[in-house]
Amino acid sequence: MIRVEQLTKRFGGLAAVNNASLHIADGSITGLIGPNGAGKTTLFNVIAGVHAPTSGKVWLDGEDITGLPPHELFHKGMLRTFQIAHEFSSLTVRENLMMVPPDQSGETLKDVWFRGKQVRERERQVKEKADEVIEFLEITHVADELAGNLSGGQKKLLELGRTMMVDAKIVFLDEVGAGVNRTLLNTIGDAIIRLNKERGYTFCVIEHDMDFIDKLCDPVIVMAEGTVLAEGTLAEIKANEQVIEAYLGTGLKNKAAS
Repeated sequence: MIRVEQLTKRFGGLAAVNNASLHIADGSITGLIGPNGAGKTTLFNVIAGVHAPTSGKVWLDGEDITGLPPHELFHKGMLRTFQIAHEFSSLTVRENLMMVPPDQSGETLKDVWFRGKQVRERERQVKEKADEVIEFLEITHVADELAGNLSGGQKKLLELGRTMMVDAKIVFLDEVGAGVNRTLLNTIGDAIIRLNKERGYTFCVIEHDMDFIDKLCDPVIVMAEGTVLAEGTLAEIKANEQVIEAYLGTGLKNKAAS
């Protein structure tokens, strides 16, 4: 699904991503882990078109997408979420979802004036899709709640729901577990697994919670100092001496020793 070859992104003299190469297989849930500052989010941003790479190439389904802006990648089926949720706080959960599908007929004044029936039918279809997503994610109890009033975990579920409003090929999830309680994190994890198995979504997940990675991801890719250090199952990663060294005795090393 995604092929990255010798990707580098420099900010001045700093190489946040340094000659990184990796593959994300179609239909997989691939984990991307590494110490803080390893370059994971920068890699996401370059793949997703937020930053142009200094050098290297990115392919989506065999098509060179290097440097394409996010709105073009959106139309090609690449979506991403963020460490901090980006909701429309003054709109309801349902309205947030209904904002996603592109090229809605009601977006042009001409169609509102002269194609009212078409506009109303399209709005009905979008609302129906939003309600289907709300039911899938089991958040019907907050469907009419303002998104700004949601908990952190509910906002992450809403972000995941927005990716379901279009035909996504691949979704990049950036620290979906950050600030989320364990119960809601399990709900998010279950939804990701269902989307992968039932609807064929491909995911790449940045996450520091190793239990969450263990539940969802195979393979797991490790980054350190801007480059790809290792790839394999989580068990293989936890036994890799280079990976343990990269974490400098924290988190993963403690788990590997246990």
